[in-house]
Amino acid sequence: MIKTYYSNSTEDTENIGEALASTLSGTEIIALFGGLGMGKTAFTRGLSKGLGVDNEVSSPTFAIVNEYSGKFNIYHFDMYRIDSWEDLYSTGFFDYLDTGVLVIEWSENIENALPDGYIRVELSKGELENNREIKIEGADEL
Repeated sequence: MIKTYYSNSTEDTENIGEALASTLSGTEIIALFGGLGMGKTAFTRGLSKGLGVDNEVSSPTFAIVNEYSGKFNIYHFDMYRIDSWEDLYSTGFFDYLDTGVLVIEWSENIENALPDGYIRVELSKGELENNREIKIEGADEL
């Protein structure tokens, strides 16, 4: 079932991510879909806060993966530059499965490699500049 949430600010987007965190058991894959500036990192900041992460959360654009410790280990991937199976294997992505919560920005680039049962989060622009529509599929009720 797909649930739709509406955000009017970065803080709202973070709060939706934080609410999702309360439903997690520790080994989920959260696949984020949405273009540049849609709030993927803000969503991840909120999710991480909800899991007790005290560190600053930033996009892992150049590192490919950032690791955070909280209630669960969180592995925050950026797949923007991944465009082949070879690239994906080189990130070590498959070694991280079932070791914590995986949050994946630019999941469009690896959609065929995502295992069954992942949580799909689509972020898109709303009517106004700071409005976002956030659709979440595969998660418990927030």
